[in-house]
Amino acid sequence: MTSKRPLLGVGMVVAASAMFAVNGTVSKLVLRAGFDAPQLTLLRAAGAFLGLMVLSLVLRPGARRLRVRRQELPLLLVYGVFGFYLVPMLYFVAISRMPVGIALLFEYTAPLLVALWARFGQRQQVRPRLWGGLALSLAGLACVAEVWGELRLDGLGVAAGFGAAVLLAFYYVLGARGVEQRDSVSLTTYAFGAAAVAGLIVRAVTAGTGGWEPLTRSEAGVPVAVLCCYVVVLGSIVPYTLIAAALRHLPATSVGIIGMVEPVLAATVAWVTLGAGEALNAAQLAGGLLVLAGVTLAETARIAPAHPVPGPPDVIMEPDRAGRTPEASTSEASGSP
Repeated sequence: MTSKRPLLGVGMVVAASAMFAVNGTVSKLVLRAGFDAPQLTLLRAAGAFLGLMVLSLVLRPGARRLRVRRQELPLLLVYGVFGFYLVPMLYFVAISRMPVGIALLFEYTAPLLVALWARFGQRQQVRPRLWGGLALSLAGLACVAEVWGELRLDGLGVAAGFGAAVLLAFYYVLGARGVEQRDSVSLTTYAFGAAAVAGLIVRAVTAGTGGWEPLTRSEAGVPVAVLCCYVVVLGSIVPYTLIAAALRHLPATSVGIIGMVEPVLAATVAWVTLGAGEALNAAQLAGGLLVLAGVTLAETARIAPAHPVPGPPDVIMEPDRAGRTPEASTSEASGSP
């Protein structure tokens, strides 16, 4: 049994959050270069699937980890399509129309939705601070959107951000109900595989809109092909693996709360790299802090059942750039890839 090393776990979560944060800006550069959101989602899913397939075969026990029972297929397909295709695609739509930090704040309401589902859908006990967290998050989002004046945020971008949050919450609940029966590598491999298939179907239905010419271009002085490699390797495979490893050293709630540095880092990276268009004014910054405070309260509001069902400690559930996992979002209303 691996001995717990909390400091190592903290380092892994912070490193993963930093990679996810940079991935938001990198993805936005790729979108600016000419890719559309479904296209980038397909490229990310297919690349991550191929990389993880190689990793699955190299790591012990090798090909045996890839065995799938027939009854697992529906769950793996739904899990992959919702969590690894639709959530990131909506996120890409959001960041193409809004600052990266704001898009993440909308998506970061997913753990709050999970906690509300636990209270009303599953009728589980929650601590009173859940309602304080809900109030703070709603007030924060109102500040981010500046509802008292002319709304500056793009309507479609806001809808995409909220849509990503709803689907992410559904994905968390789905993951907690059965996907944890597989090890982290094979689970994520098949999830990305399902997402890649969904992307290919969408591309076929839309008659292949969006060519691959942007791969030969540069954006902000960096070849787009290099940016895409970052999205696949350092924006997907590596941070997901780090989060899975961190869960061996830290409680899921701790992983979730530490992972909340991502919106802060993402907003900073986007502002430094992409310029004033990504900057948040004083009201939006205050709103962002309120949202994060509200999510923190929601993260710790669930009361664990008296006899929790055990699951493997190394299951990774994500998707989206933020390192949020169903473990870290459903066990104690936690949100963090």
